[in-house]
Amino acid sequence: MGNDLKNHLQDLEKELELYNLVFDSFVNGALITDAAGTITHFNKPYGRFLNLNPTDFIGRHCTEAIKTSRMHIVAKTGIPEINTMMKIQGQNILVHRIPIKKNNQVIAVFGLVMFQDITDISRLAEKSSLLESKVQLYEQELRLFRSTRYSFDSIIGKSEDIAILKSEALRATSNSFPVLILGESGTGKELFAQSIHHGGPRGIYPFVRINCAAIPRDLLESELFGYDKGAFTGADTRGKPGKFELAHRGTVFLDEVGDLPLEMQPKLLRVLEEKEFERIGGNKVIKSDFRLVAATNRNLEEMIANKLFREDLYYRMNVIQLPIPPLRERRDDIIPSARHLLDEMGSELSPLEVTMDADVQTALLNYHWPGNVRELSNVLERSLTSLEGSTLHLENLPFNPFRNKSRAILNKQTYLRDVVALAEKEAILYALKKANNNKAKTADLLGIHRTLLYKKMGKYGIGLQQEK
Repeated sequence: MGNDLKNHLQDLEKELELYNLVFDSFVNGALITDAAGTITHFNKPYGRFLNLNPTDFIGRHCTEAIKTSRMHIVAKTGIPEINTMMKIQGQNILVHRIPIKKNNQVIAVFGLVMFQDITDISRLAEKSSLLESKVQLYEQELRLFRSTRYSFDSIIGKSEDIAILKSEALRATSNSFPVLILGESGTGKELFAQSIHHGGPRGIYPFVRINCAAIPRDLLESELFGYDKGAFTGADTRGKPGKFELAHRGTVFLDEVGDLPLEMQPKLLRVLEEKEFERIGGNKVIKSDFRLVAATNRNLEEMIANKLFREDLYYRMNVIQLPIPPLRERRDDIIPSARHLLDEMGSELSPLEVTMDADVQTALLNYHWPGNVRELSNVLERSLTSLEGSTLHLENLPFNPFRNKSRAILNKQTYLRDVVALAEKEAILYALKKANNNKAKTADLLGIHRTLLYKKMGKYGIGLQQEK
């Protein structure tokens, strides 16, 4: 029995000696502490690196050997620290701190120190990261430049007007004739412009937007046609291509074309007719194969009469005309547009589908929408900021949708039910007129069942004329 114990102890000593030899054979520094941060193992390479005798620190706290040590912190948190940078002896080195657990309790921490100075590696990594970020930025800009946000699937609406416009816009994708889109601000003119571009063969090429109202007069020509180096004081020494040049084989979208200065209009006319131009300060003729899509909220014919817009330019642009009616004239589109916008906005807030109750739908139908779809989007965005749950209620709306028709009520003691009732009645009357008194169509327009429609008509004393 005594010999067996002796032999076992000898085996353990040999095993421990082997472990120590392996530990000291590491090219990098190695350190082991117990759960309290006391050093139990300290290899010779690490001692040489620190100019310390490892055996002098066995049984001492890790911070006595390395002031900035975090071995005791890892022992406390139980969270490994991999590939962390640490400054030791004036060098930036990589450190791994790995907690050793038994029965889910930290009993030791193993530390491995990479002696190689990683300053150069870090610099290279930073440069690589910066370069990667720039590449991603350029790729993003290129995608935005060459593609469009909207397609025909983005045009939401069930009104007859929108159906006709969409059909005409679809036909426009089969040719390259100029398109003039007319409509109030916020009606979705750029949506149609991008859809036409995206739906045709030019969709893989640039869609270049030019806001004629946003560019200062003295910069407009250089933005449109570009300039050569030395063209004017402050010009880029390399020169700069213009929007028409960048749009080669793609589409030029002239937004707010009614705000184009009169002196620029003959230059634009020439480009549209010849598809060629020269940069400012240059003498080289540049050709560009582009399609023109223009848009404005102004009455160009009235501007022509007042000598503010060239008639020849107007006719050159007005080959295919798409007049978008305001939202108040196509109330059939209000609720479908609202639902579509809520689907887009709601997906960013939560996985739940955001809906509208009947009062909200009535309020939206009753409002006159001077800002069109853009205002509708804004109203819904603001409504979502006060949303609790997944259903919009009347109190979530940031405006009073009954400001015109309910003024008499509001001047007296106001009850919400009275206001809602008035708006609901007016919405039903409007829908009945729109549907030519067809109850099925009326119910469909209002988004309610026909049984509920009859009930509400009886409630508000609306005559039940013979259904057509």
